[in-house]
Amino acid sequence: MKSKGLAGFRDFYAGEIDLRNTIFASWREVARRYGFQEYDGPPLEPLDLYTRKSGVEIVDQLYNFIDKGDRQVALRPEMTPTLARMVTARATELKKPIRWFAIPQLFRYERQQRGRLREHFQLNMDIIGESGPMADSEIIGAALDIVRLLGMTSSDIKVRLSDRRVIQALLLAGGVLEEQLPTVYRAVDKLEREDRGKLLKDLLSAGLDGDTAARALETGALRGLDAVAAAVSAVNRDGAADGLSQCIEYLTAMGFADFIEVDLSIVRGLDYYTGVVFELFDAGRSLRAICGGGRYDGLLNELGGVDLPAVGFGMGDVVLGELLKDRGWTSDSASGLDAFLVAVTGEDVPTVLSLAHAMRERGISVEYALRRQAIGKQLKIADARSAATALIVGPDERAAGLAVVRELKTGTERKVPFEQVVEIFPDGGEAIVRAMRSEASGEV
Repeated sequence: MKSKGLAGFRDFYAGEIDLRNTIFASWREVARRYGFQEYDGPPLEPLDLYTRKSGVEIVDQLYNFIDKGDRQVALRPEMTPTLARMVTARATELKKPIRWFAIPQLFRYERQQRGRLREHFQLNMDIIGESGPMADSEIIGAALDIVRLLGMTSSDIKVRLSDRRVIQALLLAGGVLEEQLPTVYRAVDKLEREDRGKLLKDLLSAGLDGDTAARALETGALRGLDAVAAAVSAVNRDGAADGLSQCIEYLTAMGFADFIEVDLSIVRGLDYYTGVVFELFDAGRSLRAICGGGRYDGLLNELGGVDLPAVGFGMGDVVLGELLKDRGWTSDSASGLDAFLVAVTGEDVPTVLSLAHAMRERGISVEYALRRQAIGKQLKIADARSAATALIVGPDERAAGLAVVRELKTGTERKVPFEQVVEIFPDGGEAIVRAMRSEASGEV
């Protein structure tokens, strides 16, 4: 009887995992460039860590259960509560600002669709302990540099940028009551996904009068910094857009001007955002947001009692992977071998093993047949492994201290002394060794 995996969960077969590894590599490389340090936490947390942040209604979206110690626990649906718990536990000893990133696997029990599964990996990048707009631009710049590293330009990707302080100022000036703000935010957040008439009815049902509801949706329809600044000035809320303007100024100085679209319909659904908010989308809007985030200055205080400003984002691998596949991404044999070693006879095997060891010591990827096989069969394995080169050792080569080096794409051959074999491969192997040593030492 064949067993099947759970719906909404993925298997990553050899070769197919190359796309995920490419995404992870881009995440870690940009985090390194921006000076972020990696952290992680447990995939299982107390249930109340999430209900305190998002309310009991979130339970319907979780994988939660009672463990053998009669504790209410849940698989993590997001990383921010774990981050808050960890930071508040050592808040006094951590050097500010904290620049941390993590790549957790997250779990949510929700309806599946293209770009949304019940598990995914997500890059979280956060700056904690800095309230200024330069931290906002740093976080947004990192998100943009990831997609740039993956080959995308401003023609492919846009960052839709807004600010909760601006939206709040305009809504309050337009007659929305403070206690009505969460309801209006949720309506504005749906402006591009739901019929305007339905959203108006929802706002009327929530107690807004017709004119106030209409003005609220008009506020969410504002586009462009000039239009936003004019709207702020018209209601005498000068200064409300300063943080947004400065963030854009810094992003422009960083070279990202062509990526930016100011869009007040971006409010992010979560109530804890307090300032600049943003989402990255493909320019054709064929998929859900690639990533989203913003400033959440009060959340750490709410979750852990430590009042530290914070800004960050989450970027999932599912949407990003779909976008890369739409752009024609295929595995370019990233896991292909540098060399396949061929032993002509059984007596040649010890020499092949010695060569393989020396090459692997230099970080060169090497394979050989694990039992006696004809040369043709061994070369077929080399081809299946996408090996670039075959090194052939027979009795004559062994006697002369030489290996036949065959470039498998061109078929050209030459003979190289055993002691010089490792020198014909590029320094990539040694670079990998250095990277591994750096990772082991805790460097990013």
